[in-house]
Amino acid sequence: MTRRVVITGLGVISPVGQGPAEFFSNLLAGRSGIKRLQNDFVEKLTIRIGAPVENFDPAAHFSKIQLSGIERFSQFALVAAEQAVQDAQLVLDDAEQPLAGVCMGSCLGGASTMEDGYVETLLHNPPRVKPLSVLLSMNNAAASHLSIKYHLQGANMTYATACSSSAIAVGEAYRQIKHGYADVMLAGGSEAMLTLGAMKAWEALRTLALEDTNDAGASCKPFSKNRSGLVLGEGAGVLVLEDAERAVKRGARIYAELVGYDCSSDASHITKPDAAGQTRTMLNALREAQLQPQDIHYINAHGTATLAGDIEETKAIKNVFGAHAGKVPVSSTKSMHGHLMGATGAVEFMVALLALENQAIPPTINLHEPDPECDLDYVPNQGRSKVKLDAVMSNSFAFGGSNAVLIAKRFKA
Repeated sequence: MTRRVVITGLGVISPVGQGPAEFFSNLLAGRSGIKRLQNDFVEKLTIRIGAPVENFDPAAHFSKIQLSGIERFSQFALVAAEQAVQDAQLVLDDAEQPLAGVCMGSCLGGASTMEDGYVETLLHNPPRVKPLSVLLSMNNAAASHLSIKYHLQGANMTYATACSSSAIAVGEAYRQIKHGYADVMLAGGSEAMLTLGAMKAWEALRTLALEDTNDAGASCKPFSKNRSGLVLGEGAGVLVLEDAERAVKRGARIYAELVGYDCSSDASHITKPDAAGQTRTMLNALREAQLQPQDIHYINAHGTATLAGDIEETKAIKNVFGAHAGKVPVSSTKSMHGHLMGATGAVEFMVALLALENQAIPPTINLHEPDPECDLDYVPNQGRSKVKLDAVMSNSFAFGGSNAVLIAKRFKA
C-alpha cells in the first residue's frame, strides 16, 4: 500500500522569526539572527556568538503550573505545533486520533535542566535537583507533549541523529502515511542548547565560527573562502503531514507534496563528512521521487560553514547533478538562522517549501569571496523573487555520518 503525502500546515520558532510568514520574509531579505549572546555566563565563553530566539515569552503560552513541567525545547515545539495545526485547520475526531501520530527530532532535549541538575549535584550540599528533572530533560518530552495535547494515539517517535534528527523525523512520518500506518502526522524538531556546558563542548571541538569583528551577524559564512565554522542556534519547526486524499477531501490548503526521502550512513568517520554517502542519499531520494536531477529547481544546502563540510557537499551535488550542478540555485540559510541542530532539518525543509510556495529563493549571506572549491550558484547575499520552482530538495548531513534528504514538489491532484 502506498499513498501520496502532502504538507498542509507549517509552524516555526526561529532566531529570524516566529511564524512562517515572518520567518521567510526575513530570510528572503537576508536578515541575520546571529548576534553576541547576552546570557549571564557569556564571560566564561571564548566564542560568544549564537542565534538565540528572542522575544519568546513562555508566560504568553503556558501557565505557571505548566511551565514547571515543560522545558524550553518542548515549549518551542508546542508553540510551533500550535501554529502548524492552526495553519492546517486540522481537527481530528475520536475515530481519527488512533491514525494520527508524531515524529520529532532533538539532539540534547532538555539541556538546561540537565545542566542545572549537574550544577546542583556537584557544587551544592545538599543538592536540590528539580523533582521533574527526568521528565523535563528526556529527548522524547516534546513529542510526548504534542501527542498528549492533540490526542495523537498513533506512533510517537523521537529521533536523535545529530544534525539530521528532524529531517529523519519528517521522512519517517512521511513513510508512516505513505505505507498506511497513519493518516496524519505532526513532524519536526526542537532544540534549545545555548547553555554554558553545550557551548563549551562545541568550543572544545573547534568547529564554532569566530566572531566577525565588524558585525557579529556576519560571522557564519557558508561556502566562503574565509569561513571559520558554524554558529549554534535554537528553535523549532513542526509540519502537518497528511494523506493527500484526506487533505483534498476536507479542502485543506496544500503547500506541496513530499515525494522523495532517503536516509543513509557514510559508515566511514564520526565527524568527517563524506561526499560518497551524501551522493548516495540524494540519488536515492531522487529515485523515490521519480525525478531527474534537472527537475530540482532549488536546494537548501546543509551548508554549515565548516571547512570540510561545505566542500564535501559541493562535491556531492556535482556528483548527482553533473552538468546541471551549476544551474540549480543552492543556498545555506544557516548563514542567517544559525545551526539549529536537532531542529535544523525540519526548519530548512520548511524554507524549501516556502520557497516553492512563494516562488522565491532566500540567499546565502556573507558570501563575498567564494572558496574556489565551492563553485556552484549559492545565491550570494541577495534573495531572488519571481523564479519558477516546481521541485525542491533539502539536505541534512550529520555527525556520525547520518544523512537525510527530503524532496517536495508542487501538488497536482
